[in-house]
Amino acid sequence: MDAHENARTTPHSRMLIVERLAAGWTVAAVAAALGTSPSTVRKWRDRFAAEGDAGLRDRSCRPHRSPARLPAAAEAEIEALRRRRLSGPAIARQLGRPVSTVGVALRRLGLGRLAALDPPRQVIRYERERPGELIHIDIKKLGRIDGIGHRITGERTGQSSRRGRGEGLGWEYLHVAIDDASRLAYIALMPDEKKESAVRFLKDALAWFSACGVVVERVMTDNGSAFKSKLFGAAMQAHGLKHKRTRPYTPRTKGKAERFIQTSLREWAYAAPFHSSADRARAMPAWVRRYNGSRQHSALGGNPPITRITKDNLLGNDS
Repeated sequence: MDAHENARTTPHSRMLIVERLAAGWTVAAVAAALGTSPSTVRKWRDRFAAEGDAGLRDRSCRPHRSPARLPAAAEAEIEALRRRRLSGPAIARQLGRPVSTVGVALRRLGLGRLAALDPPRQVIRYERERPGELIHIDIKKLGRIDGIGHRITGERTGQSSRRGRGEGLGWEYLHVAIDDASRLAYIALMPDEKKESAVRFLKDALAWFSACGVVVERVMTDNGSAFKSKLFGAAMQAHGLKHKRTRPYTPRTKGKAERFIQTSLREWAYAAPFHSSADRARAMPAWVRRYNGSRQHSALGGNPPITRITKDNLLGNDS
């Protein structure tokens, strides 16, 4: 129970009131000992006499009667109109009631927001059975570093002006490939997100996975122009890969890649106050080795991705 910060009594002290009165203490003596009023002592005495231990517990502050509350039939009308997706003001106009009254009724019904009318979206989780059956590929744009940035200092002053003057800032692109079954990841920093870079990364990723004993069968990407290009399609065909693309505006389809990107930003890209992009790039190989070889992964029962790969001796266990 969360007692009010100014409460003088609790169920324990109320029982103490009853016990002391039963022991022969006077009402005034009990009140003085507990720092409360005689009327309070008598209140808890009488409640205990009428209800026993239950009478010493806190009660709701809600009144027994609410004469001004809308009748059940009126609330049912409001609910019916809400389920037709009418707004609160529209319901109030149609029923001739104050907007505030309709708002109170909607909140009481749990329909204060229109989103409450929509059924919860079913989350369908899947995991491929074997490594290489499906590889997720995605790209994340990273701001170049020229001194410690706002993510560390919290200061944004001057950031946009420096970038606008072209003082060595701009973007670099993190390309990621993550195996659906094992969560084994390969990443690389590329100069852009164009089709040539996407194809180069694809070839490098396939070679790296092959060295780890993983034969890639399918690749999933979003609908970015690089992945829809003929050049990327030709590379997929040359390696005998099936290309799966996510549904438009449905990033959760490639949620494993999205989640990995968030992890990499938190634990590597913005985890330390790097002074330059080159410093950040130099820290990347050690981090991804730890991710693959020793970092505990909740989706893998606390094991690192390498434990689901047979040829685990090909990856260093850099802890």
